[in-house]
Amino acid sequence: MKNTGFTLVELMVVVAIIAILSSVAIPWYGQYVQRGNRGDGISSLQAIMDAQERFYSDNVSYTTDLTRLGINDPFITPKGVYSIAARQCTQAGVQLPLSQCVELVATGLNAQAQDGDLITNTIGRQQRVLGADTFTW
Repeated sequence: MKNTGFTLVELMVVVAIIAILSSVAIPWYGQYVQRGNRGDGISSLQAIMDAQERFYSDNVSYTTDLTRLGINDPFITPKGVYSIAARQCTQAGVQLPLSQCVELVATGLNAQAQDGDLITNTIGRQQRVLGADTFTW
């Protein structure tokens, strides 16, 4: 009579292979999720910037108070991964007046904080800031 089945060594080899594959796949999946969540932040930033432009056309100035746009201040994105607030722009260390520029900052919440903050303004800045590193989006 022949014994059929797996030996303990064969099972341990399979477990080791699965452990190696998951140690590589899980961090990649986390980065994939962060990139997907970044889209939630970017689309919310663009919607708020559109509201800022409408406000500007009526008032000839932007606002740092998002409630004046009919939005919660700070605004939490639909997926709850970013908190968005408005501030005055600075250029070469000088604060620009609100009649010229406003900047929106999406600060990552919880696990999304590891992906950095998203910044956009009305004079063309679109960046993701992660520590000392800056990336355009």
